[in-house]
Amino acid sequence: MTLASGDAVTLSWYGTTDTGRRRESNQDAFLTAFPLFVVADGMGGHIGGEIASASTVDRLRAMVKKGEVSPITIEKALTKAVADIAAHPETTDEGTGTTLTGIYLDTDVATESWVTLNIGDSRVYLLRDGGLTQLTTDHSVVQELMAAGRLSAEEAENHPYGNVITRAVGPSESVSPDYVRVEIVDGDRFVICSDGLTKELTDYGIGHFLAQNPDPRDAVDAMLHAALENGGRDNVTIIVVDVTRSSTTA
Repeated sequence: MTLASGDAVTLSWYGTTDTGRRRESNQDAFLTAFPLFVVADGMGGHIGGEIASASTVDRLRAMVKKGEVSPITIEKALTKAVADIAAHPETTDEGTGTTLTGIYLDTDVATESWVTLNIGDSRVYLLRDGGLTQLTTDHSVVQELMAAGRLSAEEAENHPYGNVITRAVGPSESVSPDYVRVEIVDGDRFVICSDGLTKELTDYGIGHFLAQNPDPRDAVDAMLHAALENGGRDNVTIIVVDVTRSSTTA
C-alpha cells in the first residue's frame, strides 16, 4: 500500500496456535486479516473460553470485512461479542471471558501509524533496531503489584496470582481496550502472542528467535517449538508481522 507521504509499505506475516502439552483443548483464537492482527486467549473452562475467544475474533473479522477499523468500530464489535458470549447457553458469568491484543494499520489519519490494542495479559512486542520492547501493559494483579513497587520481576514469575487478570472481554460488561500509536518504520517486526508463549520464553528468548529467523513463518515456528520444549503448559498462539517501508520517489 502507499501512504500519504508517498512511501510504499509492504507487510508479511504468519500466525499459528497450538494446544500445548498440558491442556486438553485450545481456548486461544487469532485473526490475521489486514489491516488487523489480533490474539484472543479465552478463559472460563473448556467450553466457555473457546466460545469467548472465538466470538470475539468472529466479530472482529466481520468488522474488517465491512472495511473500517478504528477504536469506534472495534468497540462496537466487542459489544456484540459480549452479547454473543452472554447469550450462549454454555457460558456463565463466572470467569468466562477472553483477553484481546493486537495491532492494526491506521491510514485514516493525517500521519498514518500502527495502533496497538490490549485487554488482559496477552502481549504485543516490537523489535526495532535490534531491541525488543513490550508495547502493551498487562491488565493483571501481578502487573499492578509491580507498578506499585510491591513485587519484583523475579517474584512475579512464580506468583500464585500470576494468571489473574483484571480486565477481559466477558459476558457481563463491555470493556474498552488500551490503545498506543506506533510510527511505521522500515524493518520493524511485531510479535503478538498469548501468555502461553511468555510463560515459556523470556523477552531475551523472543528477541533471539526473531534475530535468528528473518522469515515470519520460521520465527513463529521456532518460538512455538521452544515454548513446547520448555513445557508447553498453556495454549500457545503467536503472530509475527514484518514491515517494509520504502520511498517511491526517485
